[in-house]
Amino acid sequence: MRRLSRLIAATATALLLTGAALAYPNPGRVTGDVVVHDPTMIRTSSGYVLYSTHGFLEARTSTDRVHFTRAGNAFRTAPSWWRTYSSGNDPWAPDISQQGGRYLMYYAVSSFGSNNSAIGLATSTTGQPGSWTDQGVVYATTTANDHNAIDPNLLVDSSGRWWLSFGSYWTGIRMIRLNPSTGKRLSSDQTLHHLATRPDAPYAVEAPDIVKHGNHYYLFASYDRCCAGTSSTYKVKVGRSTSPTGPYTDRAGVSMLSGGGTMVLETHGRVIGPGGQSVLSDVDGDLLVYHYYDGNDNGTPKLGINLIGWDSAGWPYVY
Repeated sequence: MRRLSRLIAATATALLLTGAALAYPNPGRVTGDVVVHDPTMIRTSSGYVLYSTHGFLEARTSTDRVHFTRAGNAFRTAPSWWRTYSSGNDPWAPDISQQGGRYLMYYAVSSFGSNNSAIGLATSTTGQPGSWTDQGVVYATTTANDHNAIDPNLLVDSSGRWWLSFGSYWTGIRMIRLNPSTGKRLSSDQTLHHLATRPDAPYAVEAPDIVKHGNHYYLFASYDRCCAGTSSTYKVKVGRSTSPTGPYTDRAGVSMLSGGGTMVLETHGRVIGPGGQSVLSDVDGDLLVYHYYDGNDNGTPKLGINLIGWDSAGWPYVY
């Protein structure tokens, strides 16, 4: 298996360096309850737990990363503050991680097409469905803001500093610094960093996920139109920086603040509009976890999982 992975990586690198087109792989095999949006996944001592948009943050579990079983929701009841941002109590785009012996989940509450939005934080000792305790609002926006508090992602950098990236449309991806002791915004640093945007309206870039690999931080983001079934044009792009706060540039050196971004995954075959991604470091390598719309199933949103390889220049690709 490792020998095959190395061969795939070498072939991909050769194709990329010569400018040849690299065909995108199909998602890895998954079965069971795999109809999801905006998935985030973690490996616990009892197996994998995946959370996604809707419900009270829908939960699925798996022992093998192949077969997934619906397992209720993160929350048993909706926190009262959700109603301020979503009349239907509809949370979105969770981001799960384990920090210092506890599980953290950042998530958004909003309504489609509005930037009256908030990012919340929940904590758990096990990471399991129904075990989460809400810790309230971390960051919020109103219709008076030029950015949007959705699609959060936690990054703990190599110096131990905590950062939260988030956003969509409304001028793109932003970042704030967090206090590790509370998981909330650091009072002594109120800087609002700007990481990525598009040069023209509607500035369609969202769903940041930042990971450290080698000497760089990599910003994965979803571009273009989500949530339109077979009409979706979502795609995953990436840029990198030596600093968590940027500037992030693509393989050609174009800034992500000027519309740059190197393609990682886009529509191919029945896999339409892949995006809403998160990155998980697992025992067999890094994983891209995402949703796509199945062109062979009337555009039903489904779970996609692929391994991530890194070429000789340090850029990611999926296989």
